[in-house]
Amino acid sequence: MTAMCSGAFPIAAAGAQIGEIAPALQLVWWTVIGLFVGSFLNAAIYRLPREGLTVTRPVRSICPSCKKSLAWHENIPLVSWLVQRGRCRGCRAPISWRYPLVESLTAAAWLWIAYETGVEHWDLIAVRVLVLSGLIVATFVDFEFFEIPDEVSIGGMLLAPVASFLVPALHEHSWLALELSQGAELDRTGALLASLIGVATGYGGLWTVAFLAERAYGKEAMGLGDVKLLGAAGGFVGPLGALVVLVIASFVGALVGVANIGRLLCFLRRRAASRRSARGWSDSLRAARCAGQMLPFGPYLALGTALALVYWNHLREWF
Repeated sequence: MTAMCSGAFPIAAAGAQIGEIAPALQLVWWTVIGLFVGSFLNAAIYRLPREGLTVTRPVRSICPSCKKSLAWHENIPLVSWLVQRGRCRGCRAPISWRYPLVESLTAAAWLWIAYETGVEHWDLIAVRVLVLSGLIVATFVDFEFFEIPDEVSIGGMLLAPVASFLVPALHEHSWLALELSQGAELDRTGALLASLIGVATGYGGLWTVAFLAERAYGKEAMGLGDVKLLGAAGGFVGPLGALVVLVIASFVGALVGVANIGRLLCFLRRRAASRRSARGWSDSLRAARCAGQMLPFGPYLALGTALALVYWNHLREWF
C-alpha cells in the first residue's frame, strides 16, 4: 500500500467542471480526491528518504517487506488496509498504521481547506491542498528520519512565486502585496513580489536564528531542511506570515519538548525505582533533557504554515 504513483491528478482542469455541482457534493468530491492523493503521499513518504527510490520508480506500488508489486485491488485507500487486516496478502507482514492514517488525514485536510476557503474558489483550494499535501509528506518524513525532502522544501520555494502569480488571491490579505500592486487592487505583480520577499524572509530569518544558535552552543542547532521549509512557507503566506509561522512553531514545539522531557523523566524515575538504582533526580533530569532534545522541528513549521495559510486574516489581527 505504498500508493499509486501515476501522474498528478489534473485538478485545474477538473475544477472548471465542478463549479456547477452543489456545494455539498463539491465538498465530497474534494474529500474523495484527497483520500486517493493520500495514497500517493504514502508512496512519497516511503520513497523520498530512501536512496534508489523515487515517486515514479518503481512505477507500481510495492509491499515494503517482500517488495511484491501490488494489484489495483490491494491499493484502494483505507479499504484495502481494512480488508487485509493491516497485512500484506503475499508475505503477511504487517502494514504500518501510518498508511491509513495519512490517507485519512489527507482526506480530512482537503475537506477542511475546501470548506474554509469556499467551494467557489476552486483555484485557491487547489493551491492550498497542494501545499498541505507537501506539508504532510514533510511532517511524516521528519518524524521518522529527522530530515525534510528537498522535493518538498526547495520545490515549495520554486512553486510559491508561480502559484502566487497565477492565483493572486493567496495574498489577498497581505498589506505588502497590496502596496506592491500597480493599482488600487491586488494584482499578479504585487502577489509575485510579496511571495519572493516571503521566501527571502522565511529562509533568511530562520537561517540567521540557526547560525546564531550554532555560534552560541558550539554545535548545529537546526538543519537546513527546516530553513528551506520556512522559506517555502513564506512564499505562500508572505513575509509577515513567515514570522508568524515561526512563532507558532516555536511555541508549540516548546510545549511538546517540555512534555516529552517530563514523559522521559517519569520513565527514568520508574525504571530507577524498579531496579533500586541510586540514580538521583538530577541525573534523571539531565538524561531526560538530553534525550528530549531529539525532536524534529518540521512538523511544527508545517502546523504553523497550515494555520497561516487558511486563517491568516484572523492571525494577523490576533498577533
